[in-house]
Amino acid sequence: MPPHPVPLGFVFRSRAKDEKAPAADKAPLTDSKQTRDPQAKKGRPTPKRSEAQTQRRSVATTPTSRKEASKRQRDERRAQMEKQRQALAGGDERYLPARDKGPVRKFARDFIDSRFNIAEFFLPMAVVILVLSMVRVGALQSIALLLWLVVIVLIVLDSVLSGVRLKKRLAERFPDANKRGAVAYALMRSLQMRRLRLPKPQVKRGERP
Repeated sequence: MPPHPVPLGFVFRSRAKDEKAPAADKAPLTDSKQTRDPQAKKGRPTPKRSEAQTQRRSVATTPTSRKEASKRQRDERRAQMEKQRQALAGGDERYLPARDKGPVRKFARDFIDSRFNIAEFFLPMAVVILVLSMVRVGALQSIALLLWLVVIVLIVLDSVLSGVRLKKRLAERFPDANKRGAVAYALMRSLQMRRLRLPKPQVKRGERP
């Protein structure tokens, strides 16, 4: 008995179902150009307005070339030096150089500025002694040599006495502070004439610091 012929329509429908079946099992692909839902969360937090303004300002002020960066550094250095110069003249602690900053250094300056120091007259006396030594007179040259020795001895004695007193006052006034180098700093200041000292003296002679 001959087999029944299979209808052609049934064959084509079966093939169409088999070809469509794998496509149905696959997950739908996401279109990269699909419009994002405005209610959906972003991948990063939205910056605050102040942060955005700071970022824009930093981008605007970023130098675009090495020459411009060098010019900006020179301007900043010049402005800093001008602030230091004004601070040395007025005693503003905020812009003083590191060696002059701090209450210990300020007290050391005031201690020296409040008293007469023989060392501050060293330069004028040295000029007088030099002139006397250049005169071709034996007696004057002997006097100049004697004066030179006397001045040196007086400066050494006065400096030692000032250093001992200052060290004692610093120990009483700042028992827990770092006082390293303060005495040497004060003695170096005592060698300068009062009107030439920087920072400028803030106390009068005889005034207790």
